[in-house]
Amino acid sequence: MEVSDISYRIIADLLRARTGQQLSESRRWRIGTALSGVFRDRGISNLDQLVCMLAEHNADDLAQDVVEALLNNETYFYRDRIMFELLSQRVLPDLAKKRADTKRLSIWSAGCSTGQEALSLAMLFADNPSLWKGWKIDILGTDISEKAIRLARRGIYSQFEVQRGLGVAQMLTHFSETSEGWVPSPDLRDMIVFKPANILEPIASIKRFDLVLCRNVLLYFDSPLRTRAFNRIAGAMHNDGWLMLGSGETTVGHSDRFLSVEGHQGLFVPRLGAKNQSELGQLNRRSGS
Repeated sequence: MEVSDISYRIIADLLRARTGQQLSESRRWRIGTALSGVFRDRGISNLDQLVCMLAEHNADDLAQDVVEALLNNETYFYRDRIMFELLSQRVLPDLAKKRADTKRLSIWSAGCSTGQEALSLAMLFADNPSLWKGWKIDILGTDISEKAIRLARRGIYSQFEVQRGLGVAQMLTHFSETSEGWVPSPDLRDMIVFKPANILEPIASIKRFDLVLCRNVLLYFDSPLRTRAFNRIAGAMHNDGWLMLGSGETTVGHSDRFLSVEGHQGLFVPRLGAKNQSELGQLNRRSGS
């Protein structure tokens, strides 16, 4: 589909205004494909017609449909297993020691999409009952896509979805097959609350988080908005907590509120929790780097 410069700019500005994401020139090609469902459902024949409709009064529902269609909700269970192994082997044992007195952990899965990341986290705890017996684990899954959150709350996954990232044993242990699809076990769902939220806005939680996962969420943000997002995350965390980004993401150049953990790409700690380099060195050694 041919995308005129004016239409591209209007759509890109709409996406940025509502989500903070940039629709770069390199992603311009996917506009027509991403919006094909909106065109079909609304009886729209081309992008220029869509842009004209967006300019009309009371076009908010249409604008939201456009934004939802452009968001990348790609996800699957245990996406990037190396990162989940790092959580299981390094991060969670460290938090188990730090929170041994209270036996409570609060975790934020930011940009959780349709729920697979939050459920993967819950399975890490369920698969190690001897370590986590008697603990209260609270996982908050948020996403700017209200459609994604509705699906996450519904918690029904197709055969294809449940097999993406899960072995047969895990699938049969933690999910049950129903006439509608595969549903997670109650012990997993009881750990998780899903809410729509924009990472650029204050998180509506009275808790501070021990662990935040914000993986592949900020890839399409410009540097000022990444800084703003990292400030929001830092303000919502305990000073001795952990931040995990995607393996190719970093806080470097965007925030001075985090320090990278040597040898573990994508893993960070709040600067206030490692007041000097000697303390960070101890942390790195404890993390096995």
